[in-house]
Amino acid sequence: MRAIIVPEPRGASLGFVQPCRSNLGLYLGSRTEIRHNLGGVREDGELKISQKGLYALEAMMTLARRHEHGAIKIRDIAADSDLPEKFLELILLELKNARIVDSVRGAHGGYRLRRPPSEIPLSDIIRLIDGPLAPLGDAEQLRGMIAKDADHRALYEVFLAVRDAAAKILENTTVADLIATRKGQKSQAAKTRSGAGKKSGTA
Repeated sequence: MRAIIVPEPRGASLGFVQPCRSNLGLYLGSRTEIRHNLGGVREDGELKISQKGLYALEAMMTLARRHEHGAIKIRDIAADSDLPEKFLELILLELKNARIVDSVRGAHGGYRLRRPPSEIPLSDIIRLIDGPLAPLGDAEQLRGMIAKDADHRALYEVFLAVRDAAAKILENTTVADLIATRKGQKSQAAKTRSGAGKKSGTA
């Protein structure tokens, strides 16, 4: 499943955007498309994440990398993450109100994580910024459709299974995991460059 970005929130929770061909509000043709309030899944299997959600995740990665260094000023977070400072300030305020980050006043103030990166699942951030987890929206609404619509129950059960699988990944992946992955990639790249240098030296 590949992630893409949508710049603006659109649609309603589990909104059906194709013309209705039945009481389901679902277009059961070759272009079936279901979106939740800030994105969704298309027939090509792409999971959409809002631009704001992506910025929040990138800012959290910066805070996680510098977690042991204390509070970080907004301008430094913006520079490190290559994010617009004004927009970042609004995102950090939301994260603070949700008790995911803390703000510190004073000359050495800024923002810091309230708990270790290993204790912050991606689901906490995405739920806050983008609403329901996973590409197919709210689980309770899907369960309601399964209970009420016998003719298309099997279809909604598949959608629910996809939703639950995506949600499980987000709930079991922490900000620390993202940092560890990046460190591993950098280490591997360094080894590759070192190996290439040795080969060219002996050639």
